[in-house]
Amino acid sequence: MAITSVLDRTAPPEKPSDDGIRFLGRLLGQVLRAQEGDEAYRIIEKIRVASVDYHRSGDARHYADVQQTFDGLTEAQTLQVVRAFTYFLHLLNIAQDQEVLASGRAEGSQIGDMLEELRAVGFTEDQIKSFFQEALISPILTAHPTEIRRQSTMRSEFSIVRLLDERSRAKAVGLDIKAIDITIEREIATLWQTHMLRRTKLTVNDEIRNGLAYFDHTFFQAVPKIMTAAQEAMDLPFTTPMPPFLRIGTWIGGDRDGNPFVTETVLRDAFRLQAGHALAHYLSEVDALGSELSISTRVMGVNDDILAMAERSPDASGHRMDEPYRLVLSTIFARLATTLQEIDPDAPRPRATFEAGAYGQPEEFLADLDAIDVSLRTNQGEIIATGRLLDLRRKVRSFGFHLATVDLRQNSSVHEATVAELFEAVTPGTGYSDLSEDDRIALLRQELNSPRALRRPYWTYSDATEDEMGILRAARDIVERFGPKAITTSIISNAQSVSDVLELLVLLKEAGLVAPDGTCALAVVPLFETIADLQVGPQVISDLMDLPEYKRVVDAQASTQEIMLGYSDSNKDGGFVTSGWELYKAEREFVKLFKARGLKLRLFHGRGGSVGRGGGPARDAIIAQPPGAVDGQIRLTEQGEVISSRYSNAEIGFSHLETLVSATIQASLLPGQDLVTDKAEAIFESLSHHAFRAYRELVFETEGFEDFFWSSTIISEIASLNIGSRPASRAKTREITSLRAIPWVFSWAQCRIMLPGWYGFGTAVAEWEKDNPGGASTELANLYHDIPFFTEMISKIESVIGKSDLTIAAHYADLVEDKALRDRIFSRITAEWEATVDAIEKITGKRPVTESDRSPYLNPLNHIQVALLKKSRSTDEASERLQRGILLSINGVASGLRNTG
Repeated sequence: MAITSVLDRTAPPEKPSDDGIRFLGRLLGQVLRAQEGDEAYRIIEKIRVASVDYHRSGDARHYADVQQTFDGLTEAQTLQVVRAFTYFLHLLNIAQDQEVLASGRAEGSQIGDMLEELRAVGFTEDQIKSFFQEALISPILTAHPTEIRRQSTMRSEFSIVRLLDERSRAKAVGLDIKAIDITIEREIATLWQTHMLRRTKLTVNDEIRNGLAYFDHTFFQAVPKIMTAAQEAMDLPFTTPMPPFLRIGTWIGGDRDGNPFVTETVLRDAFRLQAGHALAHYLSEVDALGSELSISTRVMGVNDDILAMAERSPDASGHRMDEPYRLVLSTIFARLATTLQEIDPDAPRPRATFEAGAYGQPEEFLADLDAIDVSLRTNQGEIIATGRLLDLRRKVRSFGFHLATVDLRQNSSVHEATVAELFEAVTPGTGYSDLSEDDRIALLRQELNSPRALRRPYWTYSDATEDEMGILRAARDIVERFGPKAITTSIISNAQSVSDVLELLVLLKEAGLVAPDGTCALAVVPLFETIADLQVGPQVISDLMDLPEYKRVVDAQASTQEIMLGYSDSNKDGGFVTSGWELYKAEREFVKLFKARGLKLRLFHGRGGSVGRGGGPARDAIIAQPPGAVDGQIRLTEQGEVISSRYSNAEIGFSHLETLVSATIQASLLPGQDLVTDKAEAIFESLSHHAFRAYRELVFETEGFEDFFWSSTIISEIASLNIGSRPASRAKTREITSLRAIPWVFSWAQCRIMLPGWYGFGTAVAEWEKDNPGGASTELANLYHDIPFFTEMISKIESVIGKSDLTIAAHYADLVEDKALRDRIFSRITAEWEATVDAIEKITGKRPVTESDRSPYLNPLNHIQVALLKKSRSTDEASERLQRGILLSINGVASGLRNTG
């Protein structure tokens, strides 16, 4: 996309293709001049021009101009510059999303095209139907803190997106757009006057409410639309209900791994808020249906069961006596209102005209809607039934009263400590934590077969144990109230052994979630995170399946075992190359294991937004899975800024969800052969070995590396951002091992090194070429063209190299006061970066390119950030305005890079 001045008021009128950044940039310039004056405009434009010239020519004199301007700014002027460039990048994101959306509209139906491809290669309609009957495609929203923007900022930006759509439609039919342009400028002015930063840290309940907004923005519209697209592609009549194969899940309110603020009360609040949100939406839809279904018995027949339901309705309005659907819907409305009051007594009471009993389960509500549907279709109202009513019925099937499935997650060490305390209370001297793995397994199996209660009455347990058991008891109550889809999964972080899995099963049994026959209401899901965990994972699962106490749990869950794979921690542990290869190998082993045992595998991919945490295009990631690894079942996390970029707009959200569905169909039914031959596997193994050594030697074995990291990045400042409820580290230490993957990746992104997304690859290729002289590059190039796994790996490295900038990174390195340390480590990083770029060029035939459309506007923010960090760190007590400038610059850089964590 060509970009002119961010503030250019004299640029020529935009062509249709310019309906985006030039238009928004001019409006931002008008707002800036009106709000801050001509001098502020002049300074920002001077910086912009110098930055563009430097980006185009590489002439250091232009950078000197930028630096000289920065040095002469007051703190107030610095804040103006940071905010101006940050908001331009926000507007650039909007414009680019609009372009993607426009191109997506022209592409047609992804699902329809994929089904046509299936038919072309011989799939029958019954086989396609069978796929959808058994499929589960589930994006899971998490509260992992990488979304920088406040909800207030996002509200204005959502409005701008909506107004741009209105503007495009108005221009298409020749209508006057002046009023719309003024409204957009008003929203930009509101943005300018809104504080970008949160003043207080988010609570978990804040995160829950933030997550609910995406149902209004996208999911309430997009999920039924996906069902319609699939049904139409299969040419099924709308009388045939589509199975809810697309299910939205969330970790918000259930993920307590390292988050002490997720409690029993919070979990119950999550469902109170979620159910309230779902019911409020249903009430609105039922109210609208009541307005629409004015069908009179004087004109059209109605089924007897609807007449009977209407006769029982307390609605005594004389205006509706011959309108049975309205009478039935008024009763449905009243029942929903009572249901809402029972679930959330604090919710505003809907204005029902009479009292009615609450719905116990969503199936009762759905049965009433289905009765209306049957009656309409029986009485020449099929076209009416396929409107709002059909969408509402699909929503109820997908969202129930629980809205989104909430996963539970806790660290295996917490489960171990809880089980140990429970055993110690009933049998003092057990010393569970000191037992060998075999002895632990034997004791846990014995407990799973015992009818006794492990919890000792009238015993005083630690707060930690009471908290864990309280969460699980709350989960039991929630499942009983909202049904089995409310909570389906309990995840074990840092799972390393059979006992780690059995410990959770014992705790679920104690909480009443395991039936007397040994079956469990929840899926017990081990999360294999580190390189070592991934390597032992298949054996752990194999050993588990040999145990009858666990096998009966899996058998009762449609012979399906879910396994979660950790992209973030495996990357932090072993680097990008080794993480990717070990994940691929583990998946292949799981596929073989499950096929041999006649079981179904469901993989849950714990991916972040950045390449360093498994991010990247969703379709490529799904298609690159080993054959058999998808098989109609896939869950994957959607995190931080990725959630807002994908689900803030209903059309963009629909397009992304359709991509997930079509890619899952392709990977499941057209997986192709496993092209990773023995020879290719040996090559990848060698590359992984060399990359692992390079990465580990730098990050964990280089003296002073931790000091370099903490000094040259914004890791210390991240804690002040108030972007999430979880602490940045698992422990109060500077050790890399204790640091969470998100701030690790986020910090390297801000300083434009992007180290977790590429480091080690250059060394790996160079070392492999040494061992394999003659034609080595050609062989790797062939693998790149032939094997999706390697294609995706190279593509990700290219993208992250494109966002890096070692010239800027060098200025961050200057923040390290120890010059010898700085030069020693930064020179290694630089050498590896250059080796990686060379390797990419040898393999692909072209050098990675910088994302040039953003750099002239992103780079000044990096330069300002470095200047502010230097000033802040050189004083004992930095001013509030200086600290605010640093945090605003972090916001701006994150917006410019988009996928930061």
